[in-house]
Amino acid sequence: MKDYIPLSALEVYKLSRELSEIAWQIYETLNWQDKKIMGDQFIESVDSVGANIAEGYKRYHYLDRIKFYYNSRASLSESCNHWLELLYERKNINPKLFEKVKKLEKRLSIKLANFINTTYKSKNGE
Repeated sequence: MKDYIPLSALEVYKLSRELSEIAWQIYETLNWQDKKIMGDQFIESVDSVGANIAEGYKRYHYLDRIKFYYNSRASLSESCNHWLELLYERKNINPKLFEKVKKLEKRLSIKLANFINTTYKSKNGE
């Protein structure tokens, strides 16, 4: 039987959890109206990144796994290229924290692309 790396040990998953932690810190500082308008969708899309990695990781067929990893990538884009940008434009995030999240997003995006690519290759035994 093949030994699998635990989900919690995957770098791509660790980065998604780090992003969720920072996003929650941002969310907690928002007033009620901003939470309702932007914050709820921001935190849901950020948390969806790790949730989709977790769900895909336990799927059997490689195409099924990849579908969830694509969903994760889409949630990363929604959260950091839309909601984070709006929160920043509306002065709900300080520039230093904004840049920290954008750097983390870039690292996570690269890891996620590599993770998808590796999943494709594993199907072919490469």
